[in-house]
Amino acid sequence: MDIRELERVLQDQKEELESLRGKSFCHRAEESLIDLDSNLAQVVIGVRRSGKSTLCFNALEKSKVNYAYVNFDDENLYDLTVKDMNDVLQVLYSIYGDFSHLFLDEIQNIDGWHLFVNRMLRKGVRLLLTGSNSKLLSGELASHLTGRHHTVELLPFSFKDWCNYNGIATAPLTTKNMGLLMGAFDRYLRQGGFPELLVERNGTSYIDSLFHSIITQDIQKRFKVRYTDSLERLAGHLLNISPAIIVKDKLQEQFGFKSHHTLGNYLSYLTQTYLICKVSKYSTKSKERSVSEKVYAIDVAFMNRRENALAGENLGWRLETIVYLELRRRIKTDGEDIYYFNNGSTEADFVVCDGNKAVEIYQVAYDIENPKTRRREINGAVMAVKSAKCSNVYILTDHQSETIVHEGITIKVLPVWEWIVREG
Repeated sequence: MDIRELERVLQDQKEELESLRGKSFCHRAEESLIDLDSNLAQVVIGVRRSGKSTLCFNALEKSKVNYAYVNFDDENLYDLTVKDMNDVLQVLYSIYGDFSHLFLDEIQNIDGWHLFVNRMLRKGVRLLLTGSNSKLLSGELASHLTGRHHTVELLPFSFKDWCNYNGIATAPLTTKNMGLLMGAFDRYLRQGGFPELLVERNGTSYIDSLFHSIITQDIQKRFKVRYTDSLERLAGHLLNISPAIIVKDKLQEQFGFKSHHTLGNYLSYLTQTYLICKVSKYSTKSKERSVSEKVYAIDVAFMNRRENALAGENLGWRLETIVYLELRRRIKTDGEDIYYFNNGSTEADFVVCDGNKAVEIYQVAYDIENPKTRRREINGAVMAVKSAKCSNVYILTDHQSETIVHEGITIKVLPVWEWIVREG
């Protein structure tokens, strides 16, 4: 790439970054996980438009360090290769002067990026990287930067983030604040957590554009997918039915995939790019855990705000998705994971484990006022408790709060919004 053209592009990016200075941004808990003094590369991964760049910008600005910035998700840098990275470095020094930190946005767009990152680490440059592909980054980091990186996962706004952005206090829980939080959660439940949806007038157009960007930019171009139409239809179908247990034989037949291998690859691409998330069945047998997987959308906006969305007003599904994402945010160690429980006759939505030990069990229902629904949710929770040997159990609802004792098992019933702000 011509070095003068490269200089123009990176100068434009600097001006775009500087335009953010002076603006007020929502503080997010994940910011505290970034250590700019560390010798390790700080890697922030997550779905497109979840706020990764803003999170990193906030961290850098607050630290007052000298840093340079490159956004590789720029069509002007489409032809850039790892061989051009020395020119990039030279231009950055000419634009920014000397710097101690280097912020590389969407670095996975450069094949062989880890070679440049390794060189910068050897030189003592502090690195902050972002990416929208979990496996690509984690796989290459594990292979080429063993022990030299720290990863932070960023999802769209949590309910606490959403309240923070909108100036709604989550404590103390006075009568007034509780009323405001209930109204706020109702809007969050319908709108979703993508930060830009708070300012976008046409949410459907925004989500449609984001969906197609993930399919074309993050999957088709990166993985050289041949059957883009099948991939897009599969993705739309999974978002329409989520949360749901998937049967791979039926999906293969429905979308005309010639092999389980192709279907497996496409499902992997959708999870790697954070469009969907997969949850395994709770079992002490590893084979059973991988057989029947349950899928969740990365945000409720993908369930109901796409132009051809079929999920409609199923608020119970959205509540369950919000609870899953909140549980995922709370995972702190590699040994923690989330499963669903199903023994063939009853089901519990989530079993949270720390290693092989179950520590929490959750049911999610919009309400449990209907006697049949109440029995189903209680029975599922009780069977999960007996199977997993865990006594910390919840039923999370839209608005109900009580304590249930059934067969000697205490079940805490809480509204989802209250569970998030009290225990998050």
